[in-house]
Amino acid sequence: MERKEITVKAKTVAEALEQAAAELGVPAAELDYVVNSEGKRGFLGIGAAEAEITATFVPVGEKNALDFIKTVVGDMELDAEITSRYNDEDALCIDVNGNSVGILIGHHGDTLDALQYLVNLAANRRVNGEKPDFIRVNLDVEGYRSKREETLRTLARRSAEKVLKYKKSVMLEPMSPYERRIIHSEIQSMPGVSTNSIGSENNRKIVVYLDANKTVD
Repeated sequence: MERKEITVKAKTVAEALEQAAAELGVPAAELDYVVNSEGKRGFLGIGAAEAEITATFVPVGEKNALDFIKTVVGDMELDAEITSRYNDEDALCIDVNGNSVGILIGHHGDTLDALQYLVNLAANRRVNGEKPDFIRVNLDVEGYRSKREETLRTLARRSAEKVLKYKKSVMLEPMSPYERRIIHSEIQSMPGVSTNSIGSENNRKIVVYLDANKTVD
């Protein structure tokens, strides 16, 4: 279940909270809420006003993921803003922005990849012996991933052009599985060239090679 938020009015705050829980289909204890108006009883019904709250349900996995990142940022004493949203694939996207947060990226995103792995473990760990609904978390720092993706796609196109021009294979530097998928994806749509991965897992590289039999519709 994703994060949900509703605004509810009732005679009292307590009644509004119970109504919000019923509408969202979760226990009231699992809701975070803000009181927009305490409401007024009025006199003989004159001047009465309903209480209003905005209630938010945050899934356990999302809470765990955000708590983990906030702890890391806090322990490192970084001045950072942490925001979250869900993308079109229902993955939780956590963005970290601020001064000096580049340390969370590392060389070619290796630290960021490690943090993303850990935050996914935190999001999906058992709580009180119960496993929460699975949630996939994408972690980004200062928009690094989108910038890196464009850099890799440009590298893929240039490498393919070299292979086609000089008729020789090109070997790229070691990359993470995430980065290799971007290279494979970009070259997959290009005629005359193909890709292959070689090497051990920690030192795996992509080779871009001539493939005269490959055509693209």
